Amino acid sequence: MEDKGVKIDEPAGKLGVLLVGLGAVSTTFIAGVEAIKKGIGKPIGSLTQMGTVRLGKRTESRIPRIIDFVPLARLEDMVFGAWDLFEDDALAAAREAGVLENDLLRQLEPELSAIRPMKAIFDKRYVKKLDGTHVKQGATKWHLAQQLIEEIRRFQQDNSIARSVMVWCGSTEIFIRPGQVHQSLESLEAGLKSNDEDIPSSMIYAYAALKLGIPYANGAPNLTVDVPAFAELARERRVAICGKDFKTGQTLMKTILAPGLKARLIGLEGWFSTNILGNRDGEVLDDPESFKTKEESKLSVLEHILQPEVYPQLYDDFYHKVRINYYPPRRDNKEGWDNLDIFGWLGYPMQIKIDFLCRDSILAAPLVLDLVLFLDLARRAGMHGLQEWLSFYFKSPMTLPELYPEHDLFIQLMKLKNTLRYLRGEDQITHLGLDYYQ
Repeated sequence: MEDKGVKIDEPAGKLGVLLVGLGAVSTTFIAGVEAIKKGIGKPIGSLTQMGTVRLGKRTESRIPRIIDFVPLARLEDMVFGAWDLFEDDALAAAREAGVLENDLLRQLEPELSAIRPMKAIFDKRYVKKLDGTHVKQGATKWHLAQQLIEEIRRFQQDNSIARSVMVWCGSTEIFIRPGQVHQSLESLEAGLKSNDEDIPSSMIYAYAALKLGIPYANGAPNLTVDVPAFAELARERRVAICGKDFKTGQTLMKTILAPGLKARLIGLEGWFSTNILGNRDGEVLDDPESFKTKEESKLSVLEHILQPEVYPQLYDDFYHKVRINYYPPRRDNKEGWDNLDIFGWLGYPMQIKIDFLCRDSILAAPLVLDLVLFLDLARRAGMHGLQEWLSFYFKSPMTLPELYPEHDLFIQLMKLKNTLRYLRGEDQITHLGLDYYQ
């Protein structure tokens, strides 16, 4: 019988998990993995750890866990490395973030205190609300990139790392439009050497990772690997990239609700969203230039899901407003309020109100875990370049220039699971179901 599926190398050896930023998201993720390994926590919210995938017909009752279906790296094989502009180890950083209870952190003290951040590449021009002294020095951005490359090599050698993945968990940088320096690898490298202002810190990290063949995911909305230069580098090094901006609170709700409104052909007149947030992310977004980056990410979701050009009577010219307010007492416990003015049969108006009291890093941590494991899987399966099947995790999914992004959470999940079925030689699921009744 002809073999089906894709050859996937086994996840042998240690997996380096390189995190840019050792703040609330990174420390919550690391602490969660260590707690799960010790049996004192559960991986709730993680598709790789708790999700299933249906195979074949419903009558076959084949519904394995994803972790049993595809060869994912083990949590026990993860080795964490991080950069931050503050010197605090992961334990001190987690306490400062205030996401996790002290009782849990005490149980994880040996593991967390052993993780000390490397000096960050940081330029205050791109994140104006932060200051830090634990930063690298270099004459040019090119020199900083070379320092980073050598540092990653040393980390991998010192820890006997077989493979690595890098995830940007740092703060949102200011809004930058793609320019000439981003159009080719040659121009990007020239820009690194000339200290081009349109190359922010995140691009230096991405350049170092891709040059070393390390998959890269961007968890923030800033411009990074979503430019032609990095697409070229990813192809050249045969490495996977994806992003951007972790889909956690308010936008997660939009990608759940908006598909339902469109499915039932319920009209939308306006959607007003506002947040209060008090952690470092909230402080950074209090700067208008960083907020502009986040606003662009949040505003694009509804337009792509609702397709006003296809349904003009329902969604043409609806009003969409997004606000984020820095409120220090709330710390990581973000609250999002949404007001939807909708209309139904004969144009009669209705409203939906949402008050989502969420924990930003608690929602983001399982996304980091899944992205690390799926990007490592992609590497071992020979998948390189843009990984659109991982759009499920992002507010602003990256696509080819000629494709619009798919924001519908349920279509994204179908795309992801169908990719896993493809890798293992299983039939794609269409949910047609006619053969049951013929």
